[in-house]
Amino acid sequence: MYKTNWVWIPDWNEKDREEPRIIYFRKAIELGKIPEKLEVKISADSRYKLYVNGRLAEIGPSRGDTKIWYYDTVDLAPYLVAGKNILAVIVLRYPLEYTKGNFGIFRTQTPGFYFAGEYTDENGENVSISADEGWKCKREPNVKIVPEQPMLAPLYFFEEASGNPDTFGWMNADYSDDDWTLAEGIWQQMFMNKAASPGNIYPRTIPYMRRVPRRFEGIITIRESKLEKTEWNNMLAGKKSVTIGPDSKEIVEINAGEEMTGFLKLSVIGGQGAKIRMLQSESYILPDDPGAKASGMPKKGNRIDYINGQLQGYTDRYEVRGLGRTEAPEIFETFWFRTFRFIQLEIITADEPLTIESFDYEETGYPLEIKTWVKTSDESMNAIWDISERSLKRCMHETYMDCPFYEQLQYAMDTRSEILYTYMTAADDRLARKSFDDFRRSRRYDGLINCSYPTYNSNVIPGFSIYYIMMLYDHMMFFGDKALIRSYLPTVDEILEYFNCHLTQEGIVDKIGGPLFKNASWSFIDWSAHWDATSGVPTATLSGPITMESLLYIMGLESAAKMASFVGRKGIADEYHKRAEKVKEAVRTYCAGSNGMLQDGPGIDDYSQHCQVFAILTDTVELKQGKENLLKTLQNKQEYAQCTVAMAYYLYRALEKCDLYENTNELWDIWRDMIKNNLTTCVEDPVGQRSDCHAWGALALYELPAVILGVRPTKPGFEEMEVKPVPGHFTWAEGEVITPKGIVQVKWKRKEKDMELQYKWL
Repeated sequence: MYKTNWVWIPDWNEKDREEPRIIYFRKAIELGKIPEKLEVKISADSRYKLYVNGRLAEIGPSRGDTKIWYYDTVDLAPYLVAGKNILAVIVLRYPLEYTKGNFGIFRTQTPGFYFAGEYTDENGENVSISADEGWKCKREPNVKIVPEQPMLAPLYFFEEASGNPDTFGWMNADYSDDDWTLAEGIWQQMFMNKAASPGNIYPRTIPYMRRVPRRFEGIITIRESKLEKTEWNNMLAGKKSVTIGPDSKEIVEINAGEEMTGFLKLSVIGGQGAKIRMLQSESYILPDDPGAKASGMPKKGNRIDYINGQLQGYTDRYEVRGLGRTEAPEIFETFWFRTFRFIQLEIITADEPLTIESFDYEETGYPLEIKTWVKTSDESMNAIWDISERSLKRCMHETYMDCPFYEQLQYAMDTRSEILYTYMTAADDRLARKSFDDFRRSRRYDGLINCSYPTYNSNVIPGFSIYYIMMLYDHMMFFGDKALIRSYLPTVDEILEYFNCHLTQEGIVDKIGGPLFKNASWSFIDWSAHWDATSGVPTATLSGPITMESLLYIMGLESAAKMASFVGRKGIADEYHKRAEKVKEAVRTYCAGSNGMLQDGPGIDDYSQHCQVFAILTDTVELKQGKENLLKTLQNKQEYAQCTVAMAYYLYRALEKCDLYENTNELWDIWRDMIKNNLTTCVEDPVGQRSDCHAWGALALYELPAVILGVRPTKPGFEEMEVKPVPGHFTWAEGEVITPKGIVQVKWKRKEKDMELQYKWL
């Protein structure tokens, strides 16, 4: 048998396996002097938080799955002191039943805590601090991890907690752990297979998340309180604590100033028996709205309208045990980050007064460094850029995310857009590379990828596999990494073969999905209001195939052909081109209406903007006809399903190709309305407005640098670039765009019919 540097609590039982559990691990080390560097490797199944002498050092591991697991390398030196040091690790273990844990965080048959490291003491001896029987451990029964709602709960990390006298101060050097249990080693031959997770452990592939201490902006309104607003604001600003008398009830609503992702932290003194409720919300919603009840979506308007609106969201609860004192307050800190713009803090005290020393948070997210900036003659674009940049940051963590508030899942369609925006503003492909690998590991038996991953749910949207191909194509154009593209071509071919195997006798893509929950696959296209009854799928799906899936297949073939050619596989490239031309011809033959527009389904006289857009982008219709078709949809919005935020990138590409880019001025009104409604991030869609933060709406991050300034690659790897601005309704623009080859500075302004353009590499 071989040691693995994995340990676990020895008396783990069937009851422990039924619900999420919090386990504490603790080890004391004596140091004669502080080393310059003391690096350790750490991981856990399912998640860990590492503290050194009470200071948070790192959170992880990076998300893996049943095929791969990750460890982090952390330097402990900055947190150490001469003398006694306490290594303290909180491990959250989710049960194997996926509905009783976060959908995007995998767990294996082997719960465990991994730690590998050693240091040289003052005598020159090597001392191991790896996970072994020298570590001590203890269950934390007073922290219960609960779902955000009774039914579908993909997050499952909210907490119902209370202070615990047995573990209070357990991270401190003077805490006695005599009654703690010695950890039990997990031996390789008996319990842990190195060919499967978590035994097949690999180093982290992405940067560590940023963590920035932040304070709330202040109280937005008081619903019930005996204290003055000034008193609350002083506490939130860190100036002075507030004390709430016994048998009191306080309800205050706190403003972060913007949509935020962070770890909430509440520090209190006294107040035994006080119950605290922290509701996190994205916005104020309008109550008792009949439309909201019918659609299942809350009605949203002015996001800061606290007079007419109310907060709705998810809740953490904490019961105070009265353990806190001035030098050592009782602290509740969320294990996982929360998403919020507003917090409703409700406090009900018992027999004792409660003093709140502080309530703040630590902002977190992927360490994105935005280096691109653009200014234009349209001043409204400044605010649109601002909410777009914030949206992208809030939707980037250990993976790209659809939305940080509701699901925190990495969807391929969303991710393709978010990656493009990342390239244009930061020239950073580290998280993108991880997403490529994530989706590849989600491959199904039929060749498609799961539409979101990492996730336990089998959720198939066939078209999302095409967006995956396009995100690989984008990487080729920006970074030109032949080895990377070559390694993913087998996955690309499997995806395309799925569509090839599902062609009708006429040569179009057959019915391969339908409305949500009514078919094995969901053929989601866009959240158009015209398609509410069919959950984002053209209503033609009720009669048979939808044209959009044929058009997406064509786009996937053409992108794949260019990648195959890039790595020298000309024969495959030719095959893909020929297949694309055959499908185009079939679409022209069987999906064209008498009005010259493409139908939503063969022989179905339903038409959408989406089909006209993708017909233009794939050259399925001649450009002149495509332009006429697209103009019809722009001029008759009630008649044709419109592209919403999710599809705006593709709509703008079609407008640009048809020399209709000036029409984007009106389309930006969707974002101008977001600003008017006091959003600080971009909505998921302007119809349902479920999520206030969806980074596929961060379109300005691409349009302004790539199109308005005209900085885009014309050959793979940015080997060639033609600065060719598309003015649209703008009269001047200037900015700097970060590319993999460096920063380009661009300035242009209109001069009557001509344009004066200057650009240079910085």
